[in-house]
Amino acid sequence: MTMMTIDRRALLGGLGASLAVPRAGSAQSNWPQGRTLRLVVPFPPAGATDVLARLVADKLGHAWGTNIVVENKPGAGGNIGSDAVAKAEPNGDTFLIASVGMATNQYLYAKLSYDPVKDFAPITMIALVPNLLIVNNQLPVKNTAELIAYAKANPGKLTYGSSGIGTSVHLCGELFQKLTGTKMVHVPYRGTAQATQDLIAGRIDLIFDNITQALPHVRAGSIRGFGITTAKRAPTAPDFAPIAETVPGFDVSSWFALFAPAKTPPAVIEKIHTDTKAGLTDPVLRGKMDALAAEPVGNTPAELGAFLQSEMQKWGELIREVGAKAE
Repeated sequence: MTMMTIDRRALLGGLGASLAVPRAGSAQSNWPQGRTLRLVVPFPPAGATDVLARLVADKLGHAWGTNIVVENKPGAGGNIGSDAVAKAEPNGDTFLIASVGMATNQYLYAKLSYDPVKDFAPITMIALVPNLLIVNNQLPVKNTAELIAYAKANPGKLTYGSSGIGTSVHLCGELFQKLTGTKMVHVPYRGTAQATQDLIAGRIDLIFDNITQALPHVRAGSIRGFGITTAKRAPTAPDFAPIAETVPGFDVSSWFALFAPAKTPPAVIEKIHTDTKAGLTDPVLRGKMDALAAEPVGNTPAELGAFLQSEMQKWGELIREVGAKAE
């Protein structure tokens, strides 16, 4: 079970400590003065990745006195945008906000046009966001334990939606089935907005959705929330118990992190990391992230690189086991 857990202490340790890290003089004196930067979002506008990207771009742009253009390059599970950044000039002008696809796509797609390790320099993780197990109001169960019992009594009957093959929303469902010994039918969508509408209408039974998008519907009473996917309660939604209380070893977060093209100058990487982490302590930004149920991180490039490797191991094994493939 240990491979299925995330070392959250390593990710969250010392948020304020890095503020004392000295910035490299060359990065301070020459970069990014007078330059227009690009932050590539490999997904459509309005999703959690896009919202967090715009919050960070706004904060850093003001801190640096420069313009940071948020550029959406969606498609192929994030591969189009990621490939664009991998091939960009490594001069600090272009960087990427990535999520779980950075760890999983190499196992889901027959061939990638980039290497998620060799072609990128980790910068820092912005945030962890729990997913929320949500079910339609017609499903005859009242909590996670009853859902498991119902699924076991009706193998293959329940359907769970996702925002696409290989997303954290999908992989939550696969991990849930593995740890509970249940069998459900996966229904992938192009995004969770349509999946949620089908859930409300009763056309699918459940979703392990991003809490940012799911919570308003739960609060409105159009669907029900059973539990969060992280091992501990979310500070911004403490009324939802962790699924792990019913399913030991279940611990999944959506994560959002900054990467640059490989060979980007280390001084630039250090400055982006240091100033991003400093920005995450700003009360105004923290308030906006709280509204998204996003837990700020700001770990070091080395810690992000190690985390990416652990995600690759964890999800790679599960993807191979279930035979998930993306087109």
